[in-house]
Amino acid sequence: MISEKIILGIDPGTTIMGFGIISIKKSKMEMISIHELILKKYPNHETKLKYIFDKTLALIDEFHPDEVALEAPFYGKNVQSMLKLGRAQGVAMAASLYRNIPITEYSPKKIKMAITGNGNASKEQVAGMLQNLLNLKDFPTKYLDASDGLAVAVCHHFNSGSTAETKSYSGWESFLKQNPDRLK
Repeated sequence: MISEKIILGIDPGTTIMGFGIISIKKSKMEMISIHELILKKYPNHETKLKYIFDKTLALIDEFHPDEVALEAPFYGKNVQSMLKLGRAQGVAMAASLYRNIPITEYSPKKIKMAITGNGNASKEQVAGMLQNLLNLKDFPTKYLDASDGLAVAVCHHFNSGSTAETKSYSGWESFLKQNPDRLK
């Protein structure tokens, strides 16, 4: 029986990427850490992707999560933005799979619904509810992208055992079996 589970939540982004790490002991949830990776200072998309991969590996190596949860990119009007977000998510997924950490994706609506009960909640509402759920006096970051990463981790905890509207992969073989269209 597992006495503690650590979950790394990631909100992929190409300007700011948010990470939140929680610990579950018995059924008590506690925030371990919250981070953001500021990427707007880097000169090109390829450099940003390298830093996303490196930071994800560094967080995995430091905190040893049992599972990684990611926010799935949402469809917007700008196809180029969607493509860049998908690449950011893919690099974070690759880093997790490289360390053999199982990953699960959640849609933005599912995350907001799990945290606030409202799939259309604002980022501020999500951060406020996280502050309440985790008994935080002050929210430890000014970046809502970081709180979104934390929200993904909490959503994953709340949805443990549920597979509705999520995709889980335990490694590259699992990913390829569930996504044969991505194999060329």
